[in-house]
Amino acid sequence: MNHAVIVDAIRSPMGRAKEDGILAGLHPTDLLAQVLKGLVERNGIDPATVDDVITGCVSQVGEQSGTPGRIAWLAAGFPEHVPSTTIDRKCGSSQQAVHFAAHTIMAGAADIIIACGVESMSRVRMGVARMNQNPFGTEFEARYAPGLVSQGVSADLVAAKWGLDRNALDSYAAQSHQRAHAASQAGLFKREILPITTPNGVVDTDQTIRPGTTVEGLAQLKAVFRTDELSARFPELGWHTTAGNASQTTDGASAMLIMSERMANKLNLRPRARFAGFDVCGDSPLMMLTAPIPATQRVLAKSGMKIEDIDHYEINEAFASVPLAWQRSLGADLSRLNPRGGAIALGHPLGASGVRLMTTLLHALEDNNQRFGLQSMCEAGGMANATIIERL
Repeated sequence: MNHAVIVDAIRSPMGRAKEDGILAGLHPTDLLAQVLKGLVERNGIDPATVDDVITGCVSQVGEQSGTPGRIAWLAAGFPEHVPSTTIDRKCGSSQQAVHFAAHTIMAGAADIIIACGVESMSRVRMGVARMNQNPFGTEFEARYAPGLVSQGVSADLVAAKWGLDRNALDSYAAQSHQRAHAASQAGLFKREILPITTPNGVVDTDQTIRPGTTVEGLAQLKAVFRTDELSARFPELGWHTTAGNASQTTDGASAMLIMSERMANKLNLRPRARFAGFDVCGDSPLMMLTAPIPATQRVLAKSGMKIEDIDHYEINEAFASVPLAWQRSLGADLSRLNPRGGAIALGHPLGASGVRLMTTLLHALEDNNQRFGLQSMCEAGGMANATIIERL
């Protein structure tokens, strides 16, 4: 079996999904094109040698409907013979792209693959691809009657099950901003961020971090998912989830250069990490956000490891209750959990988040001379990917 290694990983700065967002003026494929071009150029590889471009993108409609990785690759001026495909495993789309890229290389079917992701949530709104139609058939609805709920309600269900009150969620959210701000101020994101040229100039810093965030300020925000009907259905809920302790809708792109170890050595490129474990699994679609827990347990078991063996955990902060429930279930060290902040502070550009998290994970392992990192993401429908990487 071939060994798949990570040669490089970069991302754009994160922009707020608003009219004044730093990336809102860029077509999503133009944004991704810059990231792909930056990845290829800074590693000095011949783009004609890339075997495939596997792209995570969730809202594949409108400006993101035309196989965005393919359009971005051609927009970057790269060879037409290089193909691309688009992955939708919801929030874990580009993490799944990484899995598919690594698996293909390990099987000996390719030597160089770029796994990437993009989402312009200011230009293509979340959920717009449904076109106001019911995505569920009658048999599914019958199985899960009286019906599934939104992810925000699932976040409150998770909070209730794990005994997480409003203060715990807001404290975690404030910490995410504090950690991200500290990392940004210390220049810890500089190596992973590719400056992006926009109609308004070059941007190279995350727009989403709010250093002034406090628990007291977050406590003033109203819970956003409560309705009378849902309160009657779930009387046990405290309704603690707010816009402040949930991930931010964001524009962003990310890309990772994955090679066979043999090819990396042939090109005199230094492998920076290898893959030590993979998993993807499902859990309750009603709770929806809990699958990172069994996915982590499974990937650790497959790798013959314990949670204590992992130096750094990246668990996507879709909502504050997600990493906190994961931490309590696994008995993980809080200081190792998203130590540079997460999606509450940095934002969650759906299709790009998987590679964004792994990019931050890789650079943090290097900066701290650590060995193993674990990443997991909750995904709509009650799924999760989990990956363990080993710094080389």
